[in-house]
Amino acid sequence: MAGSNSEVNIPFSKIDIARGAALNAVSDEAFWQQVRQQYELPANVIQLENGNWGVMTKSVLQSYINHTQRVNQYSSLYSRREFMQEFKPIQQRVASMLGCGADEIAFARGATEVLNNLITRYRKLTPSDAVMYADTDYDSMQAAMRQRGNPVVKLNLPERASADEYVAFYRSALAQHPKVKLLLLTHLSHRHGLVLPIKQIVAMAREYDVDCIVDAAHSWGQINFNVADLGADFVGFNLHKWMGAPIGVGVMYIKRSRLTDIAPAIGDTAEIAARSQTNAKTVAEVGTTYNRIHTGTFNYAAWLTVPTALDFHDQIGADLKAARLKYLRDHWVSSMNDVPQVQLVIGTEPDTYAGICSFRVQGETSVAGNKAIAARLLQQHKIFSVHRSGLAGGACVRITPALFNTTTEMDSLVQALKTF
Repeated sequence: MAGSNSEVNIPFSKIDIARGAALNAVSDEAFWQQVRQQYELPANVIQLENGNWGVMTKSVLQSYINHTQRVNQYSSLYSRREFMQEFKPIQQRVASMLGCGADEIAFARGATEVLNNLITRYRKLTPSDAVMYADTDYDSMQAAMRQRGNPVVKLNLPERASADEYVAFYRSALAQHPKVKLLLLTHLSHRHGLVLPIKQIVAMAREYDVDCIVDAAHSWGQINFNVADLGADFVGFNLHKWMGAPIGVGVMYIKRSRLTDIAPAIGDTAEIAARSQTNAKTVAEVGTTYNRIHTGTFNYAAWLTVPTALDFHDQIGADLKAARLKYLRDHWVSSMNDVPQVQLVIGTEPDTYAGICSFRVQGETSVAGNKAIAARLLQQHKIFSVHRSGLAGGACVRITPALFNTTTEMDSLVQALKTF
């Protein structure tokens, strides 16, 4: 059965790979046109909303189709007898890329599932301990923090600040709220693209005996980093946003020494078996990262396609990929000085952003108003974007370029915004 699957070779030549290996290729539009050709894209719209999930390359899509056909053909004969021997090297490769042990990660269906489990199964809080999160955090994660039943402290982060100022902001907040013992942090906010100095904030939080759970759903693949660069013990990742895998692939990271601080998932059979044999204290020490999350039946084909996605990611290069996304962001943002009616939501400090940036038109902060702006961009200019809400400063419109976008398309966005 394993031999029946035919992987698809990525169609760059060795010359193309060499050209893409150097960071000076970030502005080589001929090279990026070759990258663009690896995607099947609509002809009648400029896709600048790539934050929901990432478009697969043609090679990844074909690999996914091949795996789907094979898994469907052999069904449970494959899943029960062969899947694990194919999956273990995939897990090891992802762990190596993250710079951690394979036993410290577990695959899941997405970062939301991962983070919900980390937040709700975190077991070191007493009823009087408080939890803290910010307006920049994802809605589902905010809700999970509230649903724990602990006292809640919600912060409104400055939209424009330096990395040092964000560290100082969190330090002040923790000093003012000494009962906080769990802090949710988002590495790269889906609302406006803010990148927080996670490692510094996590280290500072430890001074206050505060644990951090980090949402890296949007950052891995958009920024080049590993778990050591975050310094956090609990992290949720996606592979179907910026790493190019099919929808339905996320990764839970729990530092090996912290496993017992996350309770086993409800209904996990390892916990049930332990309870039938030993006492409750030993139960806390049973299992692996996998019994801290219960996905049910997952999409085998999506997980099996991860190596093809990682091949493409590696071929471009993580540094070049990150630099290109930032370059596209800077390309259109730098033109906004000539468009006074458009206010950028995020600042210009280089270490506080990646590829995503949001804007408001003439101070419009209502959800309805920003929905209308996004609708106008699509209807009149064939540019697809999305409104975002939840920031203390009000709603905005998010622009999220991908590797297949061109500087010409970013210029089209600028010209469109000049008409508002």
